Amino acid sequence: MRRTCLYEEHIKLGGKMVDFHGWEMPLQYSRILEEHMAVRNGVGIFDVSHMGDVVIEGKDSVKFVDYIFPTKVSKLNIGEALYTAFLTDNGIIIDDTIIYRLSGSKFFFVPNAGTIELIYNWVVDHSKGFDVKINNVSYDIGSIAVQGQNSKSILKEMKYSFPEQFHFGYEKSNHVNMVTGEKNVIISGTGYTGESGVEIIGSNDDIVEIWQHLVKLLPKYSGLPCGLGARDTLRTEKGMLLSGVDFSMDRDPFECSISFIVDSDHEFIGKGKLMERKVVDRDIFRGFILEDKSIPRAGFPVELDGNKIGNITSGTLSPVLGKGIGLGFVEKHTLKPGMECEITIRDVKHKAIASKPKMVP
Repeated sequence: MRRTCLYEEHIKLGGKMVDFHGWEMPLQYSRILEEHMAVRNGVGIFDVSHMGDVVIEGKDSVKFVDYIFPTKVSKLNIGEALYTAFLTDNGIIIDDTIIYRLSGSKFFFVPNAGTIELIYNWVVDHSKGFDVKINNVSYDIGSIAVQGQNSKSILKEMKYSFPEQFHFGYEKSNHVNMVTGEKNVIISGTGYTGESGVEIIGSNDDIVEIWQHLVKLLPKYSGLPCGLGARDTLRTEKGMLLSGVDFSMDRDPFECSISFIVDSDHEFIGKGKLMERKVVDRDIFRGFILEDKSIPRAGFPVELDGNKIGNITSGTLSPVLGKGIGLGFVEKHTLKPGMECEITIRDVKHKAIASKPKMVP
């Protein structure tokens, strides 16, 4: 099992460690509810070093990234990033990702922990005919997510600048960053909680030092170190997809309510089949808010007027709403946001209100 550069720091803080896609990661340090609310009301820090990092550079890099993504990545300015996905030839999502433009001809993207090797090999296989160099640096660098309304204040005290959402900048470092080849860390206006925040990307040595500094500052800013448990409840409240859970080589961007990643003005892998799928009846990704604290789990059926119309893919108890919430797919024409439906939990039907995926504003 792999360990991130912050493993010893998690042990010092009493983190409850679990296996997450082959990585030994902290599920929680205190209570998941406390960690969740620290992010919503103050600030939380997460080890996200288990996520992948792959660099693409070379003469044909711009043409190549436009080809492998449904989003026209060439529209990015240097210092900007965007959310997108890898598609099969049939227009189905393999994995979602964030891609960064480091220079005119250099990009890097972040695959999910469970798909690092799959995606790296897929990108290499599709690079034939393009003059590009692809380098997997996933195990050489680390990353910390600093999330919550107090993240700006804590970064300011550390003398780090705070970028706009999906923008990033550089701060001086004593170590060489494997992504850029420079002595710096990347401060990126990204995250997976739906709150204001950043992700700090740098060498393993840098990330350990930054984490230790952040831990010392957390009490001053109503903050806590946070684990995978809070990360999941936070992203579920905001309707954010989880690769391998909400989709697993079985959904397209239109079904997943992320049609904004599709730019139809360029050719990309899977475009033809994806555009064919767009015009047929299909499922749609929805949120579900229950009337009580019962938790809908993956696979539980969603029903309307006694007929099954879909299934839950993710579920939890929302700390903000104080109710059970779920994410899942239903037949698009049957259930619009605001309509009532039923979710069967242990043979008992529970009333729920359909919602857009983001259930907490």
